[in-house]
Amino acid sequence: MTKYMTKESLFEIQSIANPVLAPNEQEAVFIRTHINEKENNYNAHLFHIDLESGEITQWTYGNERVSSPQWSTDGKQVAFLVKRNEKQQLYILNRRGGEAQEITTLPNGVNSFLWSPCGEKVWITSTVKKGLDITKEEEKEDTKFPKAYVVDKMKYKADSVGLLKQDRYSQIAAVDLATKEVNTFTVGNYSHSLQGISHDGKTLVIGVNREENTDNVFRTPLYLVDVDTKEETVLIEEDGYFGGVEFSFDDRYIAFGGSDNTFRNATHGHVYIYDTETKTTQKLTEMLDLPVGDYGVADIQQGVSAPSVMWTENNDLYFQVSTQGDIRLYYATLEGALYPASPENEHVYGYAIFKNGNRALLTVSNGTFPGELFDFDITTGERKQLTTFNEKFLNETTLSEPEAISYTSNDGLTVHGWIMKPAQYTEGEKYPLIVEVHGGPHTLYANTFFHEMQLLAAKGYGVLYVNPRGSHGYSQEFVDGVRGNYGDGDYEDIMAGVDYALENYSWIDESRLGITGGSYGGFMTNWVVGHTNRFKAAVTQRSISNWISFYGVSDIGYYFSEWQMLADMNDVEKLWHHSPLKYAANVETPLLILHSERDFRCPIEQAEQLYITLKSMGKEVGFVRFPECDHNLSRTGIPNLRLERLEQITGWFEKYL
Repeated sequence: MTKYMTKESLFEIQSIANPVLAPNEQEAVFIRTHINEKENNYNAHLFHIDLESGEITQWTYGNERVSSPQWSTDGKQVAFLVKRNEKQQLYILNRRGGEAQEITTLPNGVNSFLWSPCGEKVWITSTVKKGLDITKEEEKEDTKFPKAYVVDKMKYKADSVGLLKQDRYSQIAAVDLATKEVNTFTVGNYSHSLQGISHDGKTLVIGVNREENTDNVFRTPLYLVDVDTKEETVLIEEDGYFGGVEFSFDDRYIAFGGSDNTFRNATHGHVYIYDTETKTTQKLTEMLDLPVGDYGVADIQQGVSAPSVMWTENNDLYFQVSTQGDIRLYYATLEGALYPASPENEHVYGYAIFKNGNRALLTVSNGTFPGELFDFDITTGERKQLTTFNEKFLNETTLSEPEAISYTSNDGLTVHGWIMKPAQYTEGEKYPLIVEVHGGPHTLYANTFFHEMQLLAAKGYGVLYVNPRGSHGYSQEFVDGVRGNYGDGDYEDIMAGVDYALENYSWIDESRLGITGGSYGGFMTNWVVGHTNRFKAAVTQRSISNWISFYGVSDIGYYFSEWQMLADMNDVEKLWHHSPLKYAANVETPLLILHSERDFRCPIEQAEQLYITLKSMGKEVGFVRFPECDHNLSRTGIPNLRLERLEQITGWFEKYL
């Protein structure tokens, strides 16, 4: 019997991600994540696949989340991270089976790890309190006599973390697998990250910033460190974000991903190559006016972690590129040849490359396909589906097929997006249309599966979602086009999309338009209802309403405002001009405000200001607060509250549309 998408479909859809190829290239592991309805949480388990026979075996079970699987160099073991007691620790499984062995029992657990190629030790990072050894337990805080939190820096809190412990640092250590002895490798009151290791095991790449105060420092230098002598060589130390280091098979070249600070956080990601012989670095993708990496937004894939770049044995490279609404696998040579290696109209959200470069394992999604694991022949384009975890759901559920559109905005800019008909569409009927606006703003809607969009279509709405200026995946000029001018060209792009839809799709009822979005999409929803009365209902989520207060209350406010608005507290006129709160008196659209109470990115006071202001003016407004949740409620939030959020959205539109 055919059914339509419901909010409870979240419990049926499974996320297949993070394929890791074994050294023998005859087998692989991957992670399957699903929502555990009974426990109201997420379970992520390790699976093994024999690539020749196609046989799939589940390797871990229970109410837990496994992450970061890595094969040992000899292919006999797989290490992974999982929280089985209080802290996340390192475990190792023998590929022939048996119980996973707990390798670490560190008081603060393990944050990340890398196998040493010798197979006898594993490099790890763990959080350490100032003055303590990595293996020493901290004194338990007395909850009866809580301590005050003294703030002396501007970077003192973070979304999904809370207040930062100022005297804690991430240190690198080596764990001897035979004895389980932990030997600290780094020292000093600075946080260190593990970025990569050479195939001969002699060189680590670490990230560390040794500035005393990093409030206005936006770089983490990468260093090559000799494992024996600890001698450091700078790999890169410019402003921006760099990481995901991979050594070529011959250890001559080091590839890494990153973006400099030219356009602040709107700068395109690129692939960089360091030659250890000539000691020179080149930006391999300089001629590509697209961002390297996966900037797609969706709500199904869980715990996705794809490599920044992967080498072949011939010193060619593969990496992801966000382009025109796709996330594609790209191929490059050191000489500068560069072209897409996977098809259009899909989202490659995970990959593993065979050494010869002719074959890959891919996890792939599209607008009507949540994602599975595929074996992909890069030379012929043929692919074989290896997993069918979502087959039952797909066979039973009627979905709406997103149709790609492009149109011209008011100033001649071409904007790309999608429109979905209601899932039970009947020719000749009229239907309401809901406009969705993504966050970021430097992300993109993509050719990927979106439960929320399908749910709205199942409820009888058309759905329009577009990539206005500020979105990734087009050009550097396009993604930079919103900075300093939120609510201008981006607003025009969205409204031009509405006009395009009304002109070209006669099934849309112009008198029943709705709009919703989160984060930047929440800002834009607030802005829209303050600047037009065309929408009959709106739902704003985790939004910004007041740039002046956002500057001081957001975990990133003091620099994000300067980067994005090109204004700080010395120019409150500009901050206020771009604040939706300024235009509250104009709002005539019934507005529902949804916000998480632990959102430190766009703190809940942004919602509180907007709600009280609109309510005091006698406007039609609702406000729903979600306890225990942060900025990522819609994607990774507590499952029952994700359902409540969807119910609130659909209920509001049902009431007013």
